[in-house]
Amino acid sequence: MSEKKIKHVLGLSGGKDSAALAVYMRDHYPELEIDYFFTDTGKELPEVEDYLNKLEAYLGKPIERLGANQDFDYWLNEYNHFLPSGHQRWCTVQMKLVPFENWIKPYLNEGYEIISYVGIRADEPWREGYIPTQKYLSIKMPFADDGLVKADILEILEGTGLGLPKYYEWRSRSGCTFCFYQRKIEWVRLKERHPEAFEEAKAYEKQFQDEKSTNGETYYWMGKDTPLSTLDDPERIAQIEADHAEKVKRFKKKRRRKEVYDDELIEMIDLDAIYDDVEGGGACVTCYK
Repeated sequence: MSEKKIKHVLGLSGGKDSAALAVYMRDHYPELEIDYFFTDTGKELPEVEDYLNKLEAYLGKPIERLGANQDFDYWLNEYNHFLPSGHQRWCTVQMKLVPFENWIKPYLNEGYEIISYVGIRADEPWREGYIPTQKYLSIKMPFADDGLVKADILEILEGTGLGLPKYYEWRSRSGCTFCFYQRKIEWVRLKERHPEAFEEAKAYEKQFQDEKSTNGETYYWMGKDTPLSTLDDPERIAQIEADHAEKVKRFKKKRRRKEVYDDELIEMIDLDAIYDDVEGGGACVTCYK
């Protein structure tokens, strides 16, 4: 039997870990011909596209943009205007995973073995990443295998001059503008940085209210019974800001001094730790990394 052809792929989210992995693989495994891809929902932060362009220039190789056959509004209608949530992540399935699987399907049909590289680190033993169902699709985690942790990833990006994506100035992970995994402080920052995207998210809530069934469902982006319209109240925003500032203050007081990144980025890059959450806990595997 002839040896199976192998296609190496690496998905980019617009986040720090997948970007660092692309750089790491290029520098440490130059013999591998890796194809880079990004699954675009059409609702991504502008900072994400800016960073992908910057990374593309550094790698000297195109990042293929994969898009769903239908846009977010189409799928929202298909799901009876039920907004995606942590319990019903249809956006991840329909607009991230399905486009990826459709992209590699012709190669699998042609007899290729697909190896997908994922930026899960050695200090993230709780993360499994995407679990493939196709027979000849396998996942490799070079950072975990080679013992790299968060500090190494930050060093890679700083060493290349790429630095961190700009959204880390106000947000802890990449993905859609109205990602339901955002904390209240991140919604406040979205309202400040991208008011048009914030208003769009509010409009989707209004549409849901208008179209919802009569079962009393009141889910919103920020959770049950908490519509984004509550952030139109300056006093509510002030309270969220104050609560966040207090959490940051407590975290900075107890954090280890050996952390390599500076205080200007700590609020967002360590937001999970500040809020006593598992880093990336529950987040879309294709968005967070």
